[in-house]
This record gives sequence, C-alpha cells and structure tokens, in this order.
Amino acid sequence: MKVPNPQNPRELETNSLPLTSHPTARAVERALLVQLRLGGGRAEDELEELRRLAESAGADVRGVILGSRDRPDAATFIGKGKAEEIRAAVAHAGANLVLVNHTLSPAQERNLERAVGCRVLDRTGLILDIFAQRARSHEGRLQVELAQLEHLATRLVRGWTHLERQKGGIGLRGPGETQLEVDRRLVRDRIKKLHQRLEQVSVQRRSRRKARHRVPIPTVSLVGYTNAGKSTLFNRLTGAAVYAADQLFATLDPTMRRIELPGKTAAILSDTVGFIRNLPHDLVAAFKSTLEEVAEADLLLHVVDAGHPERLEHVQRVNEVLAEIAAAQLPQILVFNKIDATGAAPRLERDAGGRIARVWLSARTGAGLELLAQALAEHFGQRRVLRRLQLPPEAGRLRALIHDRLEVAREHALESGGWIMELALDPAQLDWLKRQRELRAEYFLPDAAVLAPTGSCP
Repeated sequence: MKVPNPQNPRELETNSLPLTSHPTARAVERALLVQLRLGGGRAEDELEELRRLAESAGADVRGVILGSRDRPDAATFIGKGKAEEIRAAVAHAGANLVLVNHTLSPAQERNLERAVGCRVLDRTGLILDIFAQRARSHEGRLQVELAQLEHLATRLVRGWTHLERQKGGIGLRGPGETQLEVDRRLVRDRIKKLHQRLEQVSVQRRSRRKARHRVPIPTVSLVGYTNAGKSTLFNRLTGAAVYAADQLFATLDPTMRRIELPGKTAAILSDTVGFIRNLPHDLVAAFKSTLEEVAEADLLLHVVDAGHPERLEHVQRVNEVLAEIAAAQLPQILVFNKIDATGAAPRLERDAGGRIARVWLSARTGAGLELLAQALAEHFGQRRVLRRLQLPPEAGRLRALIHDRLEVAREHALESGGWIMELALDPAQLDWLKRQRELRAEYFLPDAAVLAPTGSCP
C-alpha cells in the first residue's frame, strides 16, 4: 500500500500516475486490524468487513485489536492505553502496518504512528489503496489518483523527515516550510490538471449518452453493496467475461452491454463499482462522471447478498450513496442473489401496486434468471405502445422483417391482399420501424382502427 514519496517531486509530474500500482508489484504487508466500539455500537459487526478489505488490499492479517470508547480521543482516536496495547501487539506479531477501521484526522494518524511505532492507515486510505489496485482504464486511474491526492494533500507532512526544521532553533529555520509549500503547490497543480482532464472525460461521457438516447434503448444499472455478485450476474445476463471474484471491489471500471429481453425488446446493462458503508467522499467526488451513468439509468437492479446477516443494512447504505449521487428517485428492483447458499427457492415478490419489487435468484447457478428477465420485460413493457399497420401485398419483405424483429400482437389477412398488423412497440422499436425504407406514412392506421376478430394468420 505504497504512498508516493513527497521528497521526490517527479512522482507528482503531470504525465505520470504514481499513486496507482499493480498488485503483483507489491510486497505482502503484515497488518494488525483495529476496530473500536463507539457510543454503544457493535464493533464485531464491522470487523469481518475490515478483514475482507485488508485481504483485498493484499495484507497478511496478523491480529485484531478491539476496544470501546464513549467518544474518539482527540490526539490518537483510540486513546493512550489502547495505543500502548497496539504497540506491544505490533512487536509481538511482527506487523509493519496498523489498519484502523475509522476515519482519522491527519494529526491523529501521525500521533498514532509515533505511539505504535509503525505505519498507520485509516479506513479511507485502505479503500483508496484497493481502488488504486483495481483501476485499469485510463479514466479509472485518473479518478483514483485524484481521490488519493485529495486525501494525501492534508497528510504531506508525514512523509518528510527533514521537516523537523519547522520546530525552530538555531540552524533549523526556514527551508523545511519552504519545501513543504513547494510540495503542496505541486499537489495543487496536479489536482487542478486532473480535474480538467476528468471534465473532458465527463463531456465525452455525456456525448456518448446523448448518442445512445437518439436510439431510445432503456438503460439498466447494476448497483449494490460490494461483493453482492453484480459482476457474476452481469456475465450471466450478457455472456460477457467481466472479472468477478469473491473479494471486495473486484469491479471498478464500468462496463456496458446490450441484452435481449422477452418480447423482442432490448436494454443496455451497466455494471458499476460496488458501494460500502462510509464510502470516502473523495471517491464519490472523483468518480462523479462514472456515477453519472447510474444517475442517468432508466432502472436500477439493486443486487443484495441474500445470505449476508447485514443485508438490510447494506440495502440502506447503498440507498444513502444513491441519494448522494441524485439517483435515489430512480425505479429499483431488489435482486436477492446467492440463494444457492441459503437454500431459498427462486421467486418473485410484488409490491402493493402489483409491480415486481423483488426477485430471488442465484447468478452463480443461473436459478431464477428467467424471473429477472420477466421482471425486466414487465417493467419496460409499461413503456410500450400499440401501433397498427395496413401493409399492401407488395410489402411482404417488410412484413417478414417486422415478424423477425418486433412483437406482433395480432395480424389479420385482408381478402383483397395485404395485412393489418397490431404491434406492441417500445420507443426504440418504434424509432427503428420508422427508419425502414419500405415503410410509408400511409401504412399507419389511426388509433381508432380495430382489428377484425377472425381470420388471423398463423
């Protein structure tokens, strides 16, 4: 979990991405986990998540330190006595890193490092490090670097051994503060450039969304708590090969694929980064352009680990992040995944209005996927309209094309030749139909036209 060396200004040059690193290039770090119970909460509930985060970052967990306080200590967050306990545990376990499952101020982080005798990383820094490992696309790396620099900007002093000069005394005045200001300026300049480059990326994303909207195919975004199985479900539905693993934040860069739905309709499915409790605000801000894809979706599939004991709390945490990115009002279908681990049967549940609200399935085994397809078709079926066409005998090719591409609700053969067709169309299908060369405006019948009750063609 390398933090760039502030003594080397080259690490902050514009053309490099020093804050992201490949997991194969890093040595395994021996970590102690620290979790406090504050104000009567249950520290044990979050401890397993901290362990998963540490393992996802590549750490070798050597031990766990639990404690409780009414309120955080102003100097070290955990208090002097607990710091001494951690120092002894670090020496006994041979640890070289302490991971604290809380957000520490820069001063608390520095004070705690001095007290325990090794490097300290808080929850925000740990999550940022995992994101740095997972980022593969150019945009993802830019976003992670921006979030890391925003986080690092308030912690620059800890990387400078020569900044003891700031304490004053004969021969110890001046240069330290000057060097620190130079470094801060380099960071500010880099942050400014990253904002500019990400704004260009955001403009490109908006242009692509605008182009997609010209062909009005609905978009569906997979959202959910990290490790709920979104990527596995995405691969099942699309036949893609997006990386999926039993680890937190296995997916970082968004992926979009077209899927076919019952009724010969289609949708664009998007796989997104998983959410987590206390998701760092720096990350939410840096990933604004990516998360806009979620906010612009027509439907959210909120994937939930059905077997997780805190699944209801996970749903709440995800909804909090959705509210933060202005996506809380979008329609949702809860998808309870991993039922193969719970023994539950695939099923649908409807709300008081009769709409499908929950689907129970297993993305790993494929059980219940047909129910999800039904839910999607039913949801987007509400957007469909009926259109009636009267085709002359010479429009046989257009009729065959319509049967192949669209859903024909009813069809009536005319004695004089030709056909009257009733079509159930979503906006994208109607747009496609109007662009066919063989179609003429006079083929459309007014809404008052009624199909003959008999004589339907097979």
